[in-house]
Amino acid sequence: MHGRKWKKGQPIFSRLVPHNKMKCLCSGEQLKVDEMIRSSESVTTKDLSASGYSSQNGEGEQRLDTINIEEAESSLREGVHLNYEEARALLGRLEYQRGNTEAALRVFDGIDIAAIAPKIKISISKRTEHRKFRSHWDVPLMSIHAVSLLVEAIYFKARALQDLGRFKEAAQTCNIILDTVESASPEGLPENFTTDCKLQETVCKAVELLPELWKLAGFSHETISSYRRALLGHWNLNAESVAKIQKEFVIILLYGGCDASPPNLRSQMDGSFIPRNNIEEAILLLMILLRKFTLKRIEWDPSIIDHLIFALSISGQLNSLASQIEELLPRVLERKERYYTLALCYLGEDDNLTALSLLKKLLSAMEDPNCVKALLLASKVCGGNSTYAEEGVSFARRALSNLDRGCDQMESVANCLLGISLSSQARSSASDSERVSRQNEALEVLERAERMMLGKDHRILFNLCLENAEQRKLDAALRYAKQLLKLEAGSNVKGWILLARILSAQKRFVDAETIVNAALDQTGKWSQGELLRTKAKVQIAQGKLRNAVDTYTHILATIQLRTKSFSVGIKSSKGGKCDRSLEIETWHDLANIYISMSQWRDAEVCLSKLKGISPYSAFGWHATGKLYEAKGLLKEALGAYTKALDLEPTHVASLVSIATVLRQLSNRPMPVVRGFLTNALQLDRTDHITWFNLGLLYKAEGGRSVLEATECFQAAALLEETAPVEPFR
Repeated sequence: MHGRKWKKGQPIFSRLVPHNKMKCLCSGEQLKVDEMIRSSESVTTKDLSASGYSSQNGEGEQRLDTINIEEAESSLREGVHLNYEEARALLGRLEYQRGNTEAALRVFDGIDIAAIAPKIKISISKRTEHRKFRSHWDVPLMSIHAVSLLVEAIYFKARALQDLGRFKEAAQTCNIILDTVESASPEGLPENFTTDCKLQETVCKAVELLPELWKLAGFSHETISSYRRALLGHWNLNAESVAKIQKEFVIILLYGGCDASPPNLRSQMDGSFIPRNNIEEAILLLMILLRKFTLKRIEWDPSIIDHLIFALSISGQLNSLASQIEELLPRVLERKERYYTLALCYLGEDDNLTALSLLKKLLSAMEDPNCVKALLLASKVCGGNSTYAEEGVSFARRALSNLDRGCDQMESVANCLLGISLSSQARSSASDSERVSRQNEALEVLERAERMMLGKDHRILFNLCLENAEQRKLDAALRYAKQLLKLEAGSNVKGWILLARILSAQKRFVDAETIVNAALDQTGKWSQGELLRTKAKVQIAQGKLRNAVDTYTHILATIQLRTKSFSVGIKSSKGGKCDRSLEIETWHDLANIYISMSQWRDAEVCLSKLKGISPYSAFGWHATGKLYEAKGLLKEALGAYTKALDLEPTHVASLVSIATVLRQLSNRPMPVVRGFLTNALQLDRTDHITWFNLGLLYKAEGGRSVLEATECFQAAALLEETAPVEPFR
């Protein structure tokens, strides 16, 4: 091997170290080389022999020996004798690289790390400051090769401890490297170190290794601190190494199950953004990674966008997520995947039209017209809007035709979405026969979906229960509601509310209130708003107006407390919208209660609160009209109802109220009044008040209209008998 040969079993250092004397930097004593060699040899030769290793085991070992010899010779050429610790460092590394982990660890244990760490620090500081360094220890400076060799020995000791499963000790050992180098050179190692020195490389490896060791040891806070230290310190890491650390840190923050305290403010620059929780810190790191990719500093990693989607979704920042996806460079995401992900974002932000437009692009002939997941999502979007219900039916049928047979879950989902779209289409049907036909088909496909899933899908059960309730098949609806409640173990507020509404439609108000109370006992206070509103409605139906006022007051207090409690930090924007909507409805209901009790001043206070929250709310103007009508001010009431209808042309209560006032004023032809009532029925054919007023109108016309009046009164009576305290939907 380049002219270098040694006898079998002879230590490799016997050729490198002069056989006279060796200076020991730890104690200052002169040690004979033979003693040092015997000391080293006693630790290793037995292990080498037992492992079957020798100088003739192959070119791989010879190459490693050559590297070690050349590095040792480099140290000697620099004029520094190889001391005891350095000899053990080289020998320990050789053992570790050969796979003799335990033997390597025994060699490394002979190095007094506590004693050499200050000397390493002094030696690095001297070269960092570019001036003569005098220490009160009066210890000779190490050569840069010696420093590199010993730091590497500490690193390999940490790796050996890791291999043996002693993770805490490994982390503590690895931490010595970072503490020593950071205290010696806080601004990072300078470039004036020799290029063939491995010190910088070893430090970078230690920086990457330390968080992993703390993670394996099970110390979450130390793991997070070491990741932050790696990213905020001056370690001269390359771009790929930093990106690797950032991605690993993101995974710990998002999925590690440990709440990280905010970063130390002292490590932040003035005016910089300081994350307040795990999610914010993870999002910040992911945004930095995206920026680096855009600048072509790192290679693309698809997991970056996956983690960002998760982080922004759970924090309710779907608009921000959509912006990030739109800004991605072409070909990073496939166009189909981009369309679908953006559609999900806009759907989550209730921008259904934009989501539907994106899905239609995805389902165009130029893209993928048979994409099942896009067809199902498009059907879901259309099913929630009667205007697009026909398209929803078409999308669901296309999905069913493109499904591979044998997947009952997907087929049941498609049938469920088809049933929802058919139900929505039925509500907007012009003729009774068409409406009945679509209602029957909706029930049929929903029942088919339920059979395929053996009654184990809560979404199918909920929609099946809802459809039966709307068709006034209350016994079947009650059966499915109980089945749903059992399946969900009472964990979903919607199931409790639907059951209470079905019981109220059966005029079992006491049972309905009992169900609501049971739900309140099992629900957190932040989720009780809709339950309390249902309870208040049940109390009103029983004539307990004072109790209802107390319940509404409780709702307002809960909303106010929730607003104060969540005023800091990221929260879902949808939660804020729900609170605002619930507060508007609460003030509206309170105003109606006070109007029915002829407490005008209290009603006016409620209306002022309502308009203060939403001055352009149809609820507010309709309640104002009710107040005027109760006072006998019909013209003022008509003006208020008209404003409500201008704000929301599909507001059924305002349509009916305008018709009622016009009929009382008798200054408009009957066809105009009939037009308002007919429009109201087209929007909601289950409103018994509309049918009753239409019957009064036909009765007033007399003649042949009396028969139609009778039919209207019969429909009103039947619907009133099965009317819930709140609409089922």
